[in-house]
Amino acid sequence: MKWARIRSSVIATTACVITVMSVVAGGADEEASPIFGVKIPAGYRDWQMISVAHEAGSLNDLRAVLGNDIAIKAYRDGTRPFPDGAIIARLAWKYVPSDENNAIFGQIQSFVPGPATNTQFSVKDSKKYADTGGWGYGQFEDGKANRSEALMQTCFACHARGNKADDFVFTHYTP
Repeated sequence: MKWARIRSSVIATTACVITVMSVVAGGADEEASPIFGVKIPAGYRDWQMISVAHEAGSLNDLRAVLGNDIAIKAYRDGTRPFPDGAIIARLAWKYVPSDENNAIFGQIQSFVPGPATNTQFSVKDSKKYADTGGWGYGQFEDGKANRSEALMQTCFACHARGNKADDFVFTHYTP
């Protein structure tokens, strides 16, 4: 009887510690994007490069687009629609001149990534995200999900303006 109480107490304590650790770590709801539930994938900074871009105008940022192995294979093979499990990451930074490089060049011609603005993920799951072309979306600032449902509702509306033959993906693979 005594061992049963101790075992029960250990189990209850362990469950309590796990719950507290989950809350301290941010909990699932705070880590995931609203509407879609997309989280930051582990190891995404080690993914392969799909392309880079400079967005001018009011955005004025530099972007690197990365893909997990499933997305990279689909890009290289020309597979459309993308298979379930493909994830595309878009990392963005402010577009700033490099004083160090420009001093060497003797003129303003070098621009580099400045402070990070946000990271976005597009996750392909044709069943879970059937209403949005098979894609779920997430935007993160400083490693935290942007909690704006209004923002998340604009994702597919924008992607839907793209070419359906490209599976609502804007970025083309740069070999």
